[in-house]
Amino acid sequence: MPPANKSKRGSGSLLWDLLTFDRLVTGPVIHFIYWAGLGVVALFGFSVVGAAVGLALKEPGVGSLLLAFPVLVAGLLVAGALVLLWRAFCEFYVAIFRISEDLRALRQTSDADHAAHRARQQAAKQASQPQP
Repeated sequence: MPPANKSKRGSGSLLWDLLTFDRLVTGPVIHFIYWAGLGVVALFGFSVVGAAVGLALKEPGVGSLLLAFPVLVAGLLVAGALVLLWRAFCEFYVAIFRISEDLRALRQTSDADHAAHRARQQAAKQASQPQP
């Protein structure tokens, strides 16, 4: 369990949060992975354009242009679909970890409410007992 008084933790709080899973680092990591994945999809898009241009320049004539154009269009459509799928995949993980954080906040609020309720019950019990 973390210390009861969080203000006393000081500079070691980040280390304590990481060691006890009080703070999840997955959110920033998912953002980094998202941008890295977009970079991979962009490389795929550039390679499709390069392949289409190479196919068009391979042989002179209309036949190579007629073959290169569908390759270019299909490749760019696949790259667009990959961007959308990658975004959905990363948003799913961000949503899961935000749900976890919200549940943690709800549990802390519930625990504080229960503690306050118990304290009121104890105070009422002591007030109802006769004083000697």
